[in-house]
Amino acid sequence: MNSEDLLIARQLKSRINNIADVVDFRVFGSRATGKAQQDSDMDVFIEVEFLTPTVKEEIHDICWEIGYHNSLVISPLIVAREELELSPLRSAPIISNIAAEGLSV
Repeated sequence: MNSEDLLIARQLKSRINNIADVVDFRVFGSRATGKAQQDSDMDVFIEVEFLTPTVKEEIHDICWEIGYHNSLVISPLIVAREELELSPLRSAPIISNIAAEGLSV
């Protein structure tokens, strides 16, 4: 991940921490692997302690706002800790890939 992407990711995590308890925050995909093109989106995995529809909407709004100010599309995958631990999502290939290749911020 380049320094500009890291700065954006840190800003995003900080803003989200103001509205939810972030358990895990990772950048994954092409921006994490260094294979991003100029127009590539930033894929982020956001695990929070508790997730309500309102918090999820606020996180999406923050992603849009920060992305807009940085001419970047931010694509969040937002999950609650309980959902990740107790639902079939825990076995999803994307979760395994994020755990293996995602860069923690």
